[in-house]
Amino acid sequence: MKIGRVTISDRAAAGVYEDSSGPQIEECLREFLNAKAVLEFVIVPDEKDLISAAPRKFVDVLQCDLVVTTGGTGISARDVTPEATRAVLERELPGFGEMMRAQSFPKVRSALLSRATAGTRGRTLIVNLPGKPSAVRECLEILPPAIREGVAHLRGDDPHAAATCQK
Repeated sequence: MKIGRVTISDRAAAGVYEDSSGPQIEECLREFLNAKAVLEFVIVPDEKDLISAAPRKFVDVLQCDLVVTTGGTGISARDVTPEATRAVLERELPGFGEMMRAQSFPKVRSALLSRATAGTRGRTLIVNLPGKPSAVRECLEILPPAIREGVAHLRGDDPHAAATCQK
């Protein structure tokens, strides 16, 4: 599986602090998906055009099977990841965001403020995650079955075969 990850953070992009949520994505995907994946990554500031350009490149040029973003899903003025993502999606999959919010809500009541979304572009699944490393792990714990099946459908593989290797 070829996976792209995008960290959206003004401060990480400027080198003010080290990206910790992006590496958390990689760790979780390897753990939860048993993914021996080729991973590509980029860090971009909270700028809509730059955010949209990253998944476009991962899908259209690098032909990733999965693109996962972290950061920019809240409600502050600079949080524009959902809008930037929707600009590149062909089909939205609202269940991902709904389930991530449901997973996080018992622990963090402000999870209701998350606007994370997901969808497809071509044969690629794109998923927005929150920017906090602990929230990345929390959300990725529940997504592997849907990610596996979604990627299998998009590739044209037998999704039932993908479902048999779920944890």
